[in-house]
Amino acid sequence: MERQNVEFNSESVTLRGWLYQPDVRPDHGSPAIVMTHGFSAVKEQYLDKYAEVFVRTGFVVLLYDHRNFGDSDGLPRQEVDPVLQKRGYRDAISYLATRSEVDASRIGIWGSSFSGGHVLEVAAIDRRVKCVVSQVPQISGFDSALRRTRADLVPALIARFQTDRQQRFNGKPPEMLPAVSADMLEPCAMAGADSYVFFTDTLAFAPNWRNEVTLRSAELSRENEPGAYISRISPTPLLMIVADADQLTATDLCLQAYERALPPKQMLLVSGGHFSPYVEHLHTTSTAAVKWFSQYLLR
Repeated sequence: MERQNVEFNSESVTLRGWLYQPDVRPDHGSPAIVMTHGFSAVKEQYLDKYAEVFVRTGFVVLLYDHRNFGDSDGLPRQEVDPVLQKRGYRDAISYLATRSEVDASRIGIWGSSFSGGHVLEVAAIDRRVKCVVSQVPQISGFDSALRRTRADLVPALIARFQTDRQQRFNGKPPEMLPAVSADMLEPCAMAGADSYVFFTDTLAFAPNWRNEVTLRSAELSRENEPGAYISRISPTPLLMIVADADQLTATDLCLQAYERALPPKQMLLVSGGHFSPYVEHLHTTSTAAVKWFSQYLLR
């Protein structure tokens, strides 16, 4: 396989990543997969392992960092904007369509966690997508927020959002929030010991990851509702991968959303929490994904 550094434009910002190409390349172009990571994460945090599985099966793979993160440009740094991230997916598809190595009629998208939600919405509204894999997706920002924040603490959180918005309007820098924390009492974007362990364990091979996001990222996450689009994905084939003890993107919300999806669809349920698909179930989840893509994109 071959991997090269690439960049493309999205909403006046340069996004950067890696383009993987298979050793055997047909004259008419290869099918391709677009993939990027979840909330605050960067491409080096296990996604290269997935890309390697996909490219060995014959796919061109575009793996990139979201705007404001990792190697990609964009300000403010460390801000998670779901609307602009979804547009990034669509611009990535447009970029692949310019590559002579790619058959633009056979492009699939893969996303996990926050981006697992993105691909549900993108697949529903962009018919250039011919196949989609959504892993442990965020289904509803509002419903997820209800699980993460006690009802008596919500007014104070909303007040924080409003204060931050006014300060930014007045020209002050955005307030920042830890992405994860070892202290269960410290407010952070992704609470829980499994979140802290996953991200800190990847620092050795993902030095671009930073343990902070803008406070506005949390506000924008609460407004993100990709699950509302799931019934519109069909006839594009959907594979959803769900962890049975997921507390970050709650298992029951994923299962309920899957029931609203129309065929063709398939579910893979793996044991463990939110991050188990990347680590202990990496082989299982990557194999299921490449099998799904192969069924609909290889010919």
